[in-house]
Amino acid sequence: QVQLVESGGGLALPGGSLRLSCAASGSIFSIKTMGWYRQAPGKERELVATIAGGGSTYYADSVKGRFTISRTNDRSTVYLQMNSLKPEDTAVYYCKATRVLTDYWGQGTQVTVSS
Repeated sequence: QVQLVESGGGLALPGGSLRLSCAASGSIFSIKTMGWYRQAPGKERELVATIAGGGSTYYADSVKGRFTISRTNDRSTVYLQMNSLKPEDTAVYYCKATRVLTDYWGQGTQVTVSS
């Protein structure tokens, strides 16, 4: 089992920055991929960014060049640095970890971008 706890959400101005953290605990040694997803009101959950076991990263086109995903060497924490935030980035952001073909999700953290 893997437990995930997100933090770092909040209110930001357009053009501002936030840094999300996702702390993993439990059987983290076999986590393969970690990622960030988001869900805006009335919309489906969508992929934001992922980081694979070897360190390769993937970004949705909508955040490419603005967001950066990273993690600690022991894979216990994954971060999402969000710069140049836009109102359309407003959503609940979820952390996901994949281990042995099983996905684990955090509870989500709200990000609101508004002036």
